Amino acid sequence: MHLASLQVFCDVARCRSFSRAADANHVTQSAVSQIVSQLEKRMQARLVDRSTRPLQLTAQGQTFYEGAKTILEQYRVLEATIRNAEAEIAGTVRVAAIYSVGLGDMGDYVERFQAALPNALVYVDYLHPDRVYERVLEGTADLGLVSFPRQSGKLIAVPWRDEEMVLAAAPSHPLARRSSVAPAQLSGEKYVHFDRNLVIRKEIDRFLREQDVTVDVIAEFDNIENIKQAVAVGAGVSLLPEPTLRREIEARTLAALALGNARLWRPLGIIHRRRPGLNLAARRFLELLRDKTTSPKSARNTGHNGFAKNGAHKLKSR
Repeated sequence: MHLASLQVFCDVARCRSFSRAADANHVTQSAVSQIVSQLEKRMQARLVDRSTRPLQLTAQGQTFYEGAKTILEQYRVLEATIRNAEAEIAGTVRVAAIYSVGLGDMGDYVERFQAALPNALVYVDYLHPDRVYERVLEGTADLGLVSFPRQSGKLIAVPWRDEEMVLAAAPSHPLARRSSVAPAQLSGEKYVHFDRNLVIRKEIDRFLREQDVTVDVIAEFDNIENIKQAVAVGAGVSLLPEPTLRREIEARTLAALALGNARLWRPLGIIHRRRPGLNLAARRFLELLRDKTTSPKSARNTGHNGFAKNGAHKLKSR
């Protein structure tokens, strides 16, 4: 039985008319008659005396009417309570994120969050991965957005999404004329790499070894922005997460090539302290981040264990 049917019946009882109840609910008079008949069939009792004008409720109909009014009123109170609770959620959500979490993506998340909860604020700081962990551990950030998330006795790591890795190259590079590239074609190429102390450097090196590929590393940086700049001026190529290249692809300052059958993904995760727990505003923002409908193109939500849901190779922290 739907609440809408109860509302229609209550309007019939209140107006003593099928036609007026139809107008009140923006349906046809025939639809109102069918709804009342279905309720009578379900109750196995006649609820409306149709032989009189205006219509009258039977004794059973009056009892049903009083009960239906109570149910509808209780639902309205419940609905208002939930909506008011959401509207009244206040506070500040402090987020520490690695540089390569797209500023545009985070801007969209923040806009949606503050539209739903106008009394809550979100502040995002972009930091080196080590500083993200430090900020969360010391309590100056509620949530941390990192790649290759590490769980510990003090931290919970929640899988967020996987970003597809692609080959970034300057538009003038010979490989840029292709739509995809096999890893073997990277052998001997000048390569712009991540610093050796970063997990992503170790995982990319492992992937290249598995593909029996040796590249000529000519520069190393600790963040994606510097790598992109070096690649754009033709210093070399690099394997980077596709979502971090959108702006450059649109501006045609960089080309992005899929890795064909040897696809791999960078896992992103959300970290927060085990104790004390997250405040209500931070929990709501965490829920928004993990909503599967908000993942950007070329990214995908992970399963509960944080691993990709198909057979593609996935970079993972050791």
